[in-house]
Amino acid sequence: MVDDSSTEQDPAASTAGQDVARAPLGLQGTLFDDLPEDERPGASPLDIGYRGPTACSAAGITYRQLDYWARTSLVEPSVREASGSGTQRLYSFRDILVLKIVKKLLDAGISLQNIRTAISTLRDRGVADLAQITLMSDGTTVYECTSTDEVVDLLQGGQAVFAIAVGRHVRDVEGTLAALPGERATPAAGDAAAAPAADELATR
Repeated sequence: MVDDSSTEQDPAASTAGQDVARAPLGLQGTLFDDLPEDERPGASPLDIGYRGPTACSAAGITYRQLDYWARTSLVEPSVREASGSGTQRLYSFRDILVLKIVKKLLDAGISLQNIRTAISTLRDRGVADLAQITLMSDGTTVYECTSTDEVVDLLQGGQAVFAIAVGRHVRDVEGTLAALPGERATPAAGDAAAAPAADELATR
């Protein structure tokens, strides 16, 4: 568990740390329950992942940010972690979606410390669940909304100045990754003897 007691700065942005208060969490049904699993947002084999540069391109972040967030456990690669100079991180579709959400929150001026707290509440959500969430903020506090009523309440109370509809970014990431290469976490038998390349950009 990461200690958020001190102010944390993103390596590519400087923001002030402030306390986060969150709206009560609730269970949320999805709009994708009636779809076959392979047609749901972000559906792909669990061992398919995307290398660091691909994840950066799809999420709109720098490699420096990606590396820092992985090392500080903000967003770690769930398909495969780098275990040395001979292995590469592989990020899942969901990982990349969360990376994109983090970037949007940073762009809105939310501190990385507060983003860490907000993202921790989403850690166990699947892609279909995340697609139903709207994150709203007044620039300091991040609220999770899972219904139109919650969104309206925040707007009427003057507690929101911007919103991130996660479902929109699910579609954005899907469209971007459709044109980018993915790979399996375990190499095929014929490739076992090949020496893996070093993680691109890792030494920059």
